[in-house]
Amino acid sequence: MLQAQSGDCATKAALAYDDAKAQRYDQAYQPLMEVKNECPTYSLATFQYLDRVLKHKLENAQGAEKNKLIEENIQLMNERLKHFPNKTNAAEVQGDIAWLKYENGIGTKEKQFKAFDEAYKGSPESFTSPKRIYAYFSLLVDLQDEGKRDLQDVFELYDEIIGKIESEENKLAEMLAPLVEKQEAGTKLSAQEAKLAENAEINLSAYSQVKGSVNAKLGQRADCDNLIPLYNKDFEEKKGDVQWLRIASERLSQKDCTEDPIFFKVSEALHKAEPSAKSAMYLGQLAEAEGKSSQAMKYYNESAELETDPGDKARVYMRIANNYRQGGNFSQARSFYRKALQTNPSNGRAYLHIANMYAQSANNCGDNPFDKRAVYWLAADYAARVV
Repeated sequence: MLQAQSGDCATKAALAYDDAKAQRYDQAYQPLMEVKNECPTYSLATFQYLDRVLKHKLENAQGAEKNKLIEENIQLMNERLKHFPNKTNAAEVQGDIAWLKYENGIGTKEKQFKAFDEAYKGSPESFTSPKRIYAYFSLLVDLQDEGKRDLQDVFELYDEIIGKIESEENKLAEMLAPLVEKQEAGTKLSAQEAKLAENAEINLSAYSQVKGSVNAKLGQRADCDNLIPLYNKDFEEKKGDVQWLRIASERLSQKDCTEDPIFFKVSEALHKAEPSAKSAMYLGQLAEAEGKSSQAMKYYNESAELETDPGDKARVYMRIANNYRQGGNFSQARSFYRKALQTNPSNGRAYLHIANMYAQSANNCGDNPFDKRAVYWLAADYAARVV
């Protein structure tokens, strides 16, 4: 055995390594296999060179020969992990094996998905290949189409995958930004920097494409016909889960599923769990669209109280005032127009609305022509403040 005869092991390995370095892959194949089998712990280089050889041989292999080489490649990766665990990323090995099986149609879709799932969960930070990210998601969608996974599983993985893609895009953009600034300043990039910039742009393009492919794969599964029954089914169980409510509300809104009662239920539950000026405003708009004016006004007032941005607060007051004005309640309308002006004194529309309301109610104010005319003077005063 070569393991016992270290000189023979070293000699055969050296010759095989020389052939592999010189890309004489067919000549290096058998000696490398012998070194791997008979003295596997001799050097990590054995596995690294043999990986190159097998990938080369796989390029032109067909039929039974190809299947044999695939099995040898999988075995090689597992043995490297076994003999050199401190120099091998287990999750990356799982990802490589998963891709090899997927690319060559080995095993069922369930087994292929499980392999990608284990690789991703084992090391999300090393799961960065756009092709593998798409394969991972695509397999789950296929399994859901076959009735072997729930639609909720698809949505959860979709959110995870899109988050992963955007995270990788942000990393690349941050790395690329100073290089672009350097170029724009007229400074020539070094060869290494130019290569980094080129690779970053290629990868950004690849992530953009895979994001489009993932969205296309999700397709009509994310339409109202699927979303509404799904969220109706899970609402009672999930109505206390803020993250679930956020995602459900956003997805229903993006797909214009806002007319179904489930959207109001989800939005209302989210507002109770995590109240904000924006959520209160949105609930007010929903209630107003349904003709529930008193409920709408309750939410609008809550939105105004929660709002911290002066401009947005003024806009809420304007909406409340407009509703009162349109309903003929000029007194309340003026009160809220004034609140809008207190928040944003340059709001010309508020002055004009107050002026118009005074003008409309002139005949109802005062007991004599002088008093009635005084109301017009007051209206003119408000109108003049616009300029």
